[in-house]
Amino acid sequence: MDYLLWTLIAFASGSLMFSHWIGLVVLKKDIRTVGNGNPGAVNLWRAGGKAWSIVGFLLDYIKGLAPVIAAQHMGDIEGVGLIPVAFAPVVGHAFSPWLRGRGGKAIAVTFGVWTGVSLWEGPTVFGVLLSFWYAVSARDGWTVFMASLCFGCYLIFRGVQDWLVLWVLVSTVLTVKHFSELRRGWQWRPWVYRIFRRDRS
Repeated sequence: MDYLLWTLIAFASGSLMFSHWIGLVVLKKDIRTVGNGNPGAVNLWRAGGKAWSIVGFLLDYIKGLAPVIAAQHMGDIEGVGLIPVAFAPVVGHAFSPWLRGRGGKAIAVTFGVWTGVSLWEGPTVFGVLLSFWYAVSARDGWTVFMASLCFGCYLIFRGVQDWLVLWVLVSTVLTVKHFSELRRGWQWRPWVYRIFRRDRS
């Protein structure tokens, strides 16, 4: 039953909306009124600059990492039992009770969770994929969706079943949180269009 307690702890950790609170307390701004309305590190950047955005991202990253590491080393939670613990911070952030279920898009906390589960491997591969799709896609939602899809293909090749189950769960939340952007359809970045036009001429 220990994994249930650790899952609750992980959810509580994930639900802490650091970027939103930094905006309110330090910047005296509700960052949900900026940009796309997301209470995360990107809008914290828009509202208060790079420094506070980095702080917000790191705190969101740590709140995903810390409970997963603690569950493994203090609670001896491993294997299948670690899946709900690792998934809980993502759910806590995306549907935070502190914001009446209207949490963030869960990118930073996802990196933290994958670090806790796989050390460098998951966040490195996912980060490279995000960077690639961000370079070619003009829609952030599609950037996350395609990176997540490719990450899943990598995990299938990798053959770690527990990681694959976690990927399905996390990817579902990421898709839900970015669904409004996905509905707008795919759009290449301008430089990609220029290359296509050059090839046709």
